[in-house]
Amino acid sequence: MEPKLINGSRVYDNRGSLRFSNELQFKGIKRFYIVHNYNKNFIRAWHGHLKEEKFIGCIKGTFQISAVKINNVKRPNKKNKIFNFFLNQSNNNFVHIPKGYANGSMSLEENSELLIFSTSSLKDSLKDDFRYKADYWNPWKIIRR
Repeated sequence: MEPKLINGSRVYDNRGSLRFSNELQFKGIKRFYIVHNYNKNFIRAWHGHLKEEKFIGCIKGTFQISAVKINNVKRPNKKNKIFNFFLNQSNNNFVHIPKGYANGSMSLEENSELLIFSTSSLKDSLKDDFRYKADYWNPWKIIRR
């Protein structure tokens, strides 16, 4: 299984709007947390799990979410394919990070926030936690236009 985008949507009427994802299923979800980055272009990476899955959505601002397969925990291949997704508060999409992948994020606006659902308890997640330097894989390119 590879990382994939789960579509969301938004509808408007005279009362306001409703944001939703009818494709997101909560099978096995055990907890959620919110990540808030104060600064634009702030990178949080790389964080991998062999057993845990994550569903990542943006509730404020804009993010680049990246994921890469962990083929070897101690020394993953630096040439493994990097999956890149862009989320913002308007598109209401989620990214599914399957088990066996490392993920990272970069905020593309100030004061951006991610909502993350996890299939592991915090205790189990800490036992299944692999960290790599932010530039181990380097999809973080700032393109000036």
